[in-house]
Amino acid sequence: MAQLTKVPLVTLREVHKQFGQNVILNGVSLEIFAGEAVAVIGPSGTGKSTLLRLICGLIQPDRGEVLLKGQPQSGTVGGREDLTIGMVFQQAALFDSLTVAENVGFVLYERSRLSDREIRQQVREKLRLVGLEDVSDRYPSELSGGMRKRVSLARAILDTPDTCDGCQKILLYDEPTAGLDPVASTVVEDLMRSLKECGACDSYVVVTHQESTIRRTADRLVMLYQGLIRYCGSIASIDATDNPHIRQFFSGSTEGPIQLVGKEV
Repeated sequence: MAQLTKVPLVTLREVHKQFGQNVILNGVSLEIFAGEAVAVIGPSGTGKSTLLRLICGLIQPDRGEVLLKGQPQSGTVGGREDLTIGMVFQQAALFDSLTVAENVGFVLYERSRLSDREIRQQVREKLRLVGLEDVSDRYPSELSGGMRKRVSLARAILDTPDTCDGCQKILLYDEPTAGLDPVASTVVEDLMRSLKECGACDSYVVVTHQESTIRRTADRLVMLYQGLIRYCGSIASIDATDNPHIRQFFSGSTEGPIQLVGKEV
């Protein structure tokens, strides 16, 4: 009997991307499977955020392929019929003129035929999962930075009109703890783990510079530098590895293969 092969949720095959003369990704290959929590690290300018935008379909590769569950990405933002992709942006990206509830339920108000009551019910459930049941009528300006991040999380895990029964979900986090104090960072980090454990998502990819976020939220680590993956391994292995890029990154040393580069894309 033939052995079944586990199909990755996301596959990048020899992906190239550049903006003008600036080469960002230069042949990146990566697989992300259901159940994984993957951290992507690297100095600024190495294409970490670009990688997330390619996965969710906001931009397309110049060369190479992005596959979702083994099939070519259609170019539609947000995934495919049996795989949805949620994006949590670095600055939360909330609408200042909308309440928390209206921000979380925005896609349902705009694209679904659900009643206002049904949408409010779904929004309440997602806000409950992120511990913000009591702020639905507030505006983003009335929230702390950590609370805004959690509202963004609630929006990302909300089922869209295209979500099917049994549909798998992957979340993409772009610097989810940037600018937060240590306590607020811990709250967000624990929330990321708990959302996967409770089934709100099947997998997630987190771009981060913060060591606490790397160690507390991820199982596997991918390091990008100068358009290529320089390291891929378990979080448990990073303290023992002799990989010079990893050793320099975590020590913060100016000596080593990583040199200062321009602004991140």
